[in-house]
Amino acid sequence: MKLALIRRQFAAVGGAELYLQRLLGGLISAGHEVHLYAEHWEGAHRGVLLHTVQVKASRARRPIVFADAVAQMLIGNDYDVVFSLERTVTQDVYRAGDGVHRVWLEQRKRYSPWWRRPFVGLGAFHANMMALEARTFDPANTHHIIVNSEMVRREILTHFSFPYERIHLIRNGVDTARFQRGDRVKTRAQFGFSDQDYVLLFVGSGWERKGLHFLLKLMRRWQQNEPHVKLLIVGKGRLPGAVPTNVVLAGTMPQIENAYAAADLMTFLPIYEPSSNVVIEALASGLPVITSRFNGASELIQSGINGHVLDDPADLSSLERNIHFWRQRPALRISPSSIPLDLECNVRETLSLLEEIATKRPQQSSQDPTS
Repeated sequence: MKLALIRRQFAAVGGAELYLQRLLGGLISAGHEVHLYAEHWEGAHRGVLLHTVQVKASRARRPIVFADAVAQMLIGNDYDVVFSLERTVTQDVYRAGDGVHRVWLEQRKRYSPWWRRPFVGLGAFHANMMALEARTFDPANTHHIIVNSEMVRREILTHFSFPYERIHLIRNGVDTARFQRGDRVKTRAQFGFSDQDYVLLFVGSGWERKGLHFLLKLMRRWQQNEPHVKLLIVGKGRLPGAVPTNVVLAGTMPQIENAYAAADLMTFLPIYEPSSNVVIEALASGLPVITSRFNGASELIQSGINGHVLDDPADLSSLERNIHFWRQRPALRISPSSIPLDLECNVRETLSLLEEIATKRPQQSSQDPTS
């Protein structure tokens, strides 16, 4: 199989990048010819043929210029499958890992302060993203879509006229063995946690979208009356105002498995997440998870078995009640998930789908999407 993969910014770190690296390795090991279309490449995978996409444009227009440039580069190339991990305009398969942009804007407006709501979504960037998204979700431009949660599937069906049977659910996966090797004792000592401390964990950047401010509001309330509850924050960002005394900012941690080992409970309350890998990492580590229903990974959570799901991430009363539920059961062993969490399962299912699509696809050269 001759395969084209599209990824704008490719680096050797990050969840999507790890997934793509494993997928590339699986494709090459299976004897397929793999071409990658990207603006930048770091950590080249042996055997992949790189096609550099030259893009000169403002931030507002860059995604559209990239999509159109790739479409032009594909003309005349006879690929068995074109697989895009970006919002682009000519592909056999699109992996909707970023969810639906217009839903993210709706959620952002819903949870913004009243004075900011009229301005959410304004500007050329968001207008261009929604226009590009409409082209991507046009069944004439995209033959199949991979989603990583039922939530994203519902959003696509709600906002676009895309056939249900051409949307395929393949959940995210992680290196499960890695997240069972963390050093709890050493990491808790590193951050000054005592044996009596009950440690909540938040992992991620883009703090507005991922709901960190909800957790901080509770931690500020608990500084005096819950001195042994601590919040460990792993990720880049700057907190507004003073950092509460019960909050530890760790920055980025290359050995992130140690953060999960040090914690007692994962608390991650996004206002919009297609399916966050941090929830899967926590479950693989044996941590219960409290998350919101606006996170596609909440579909992995069984209430009281491996965590809780909040209907509203701003509902601090429910958050407090659920934290106390798990704090009172420190010895309770969770059942991580009835759904496989490993990355190899994700790669295997993706590879199988691509091979199936290749066998059914008419053998013809890529066409000009503007014709």
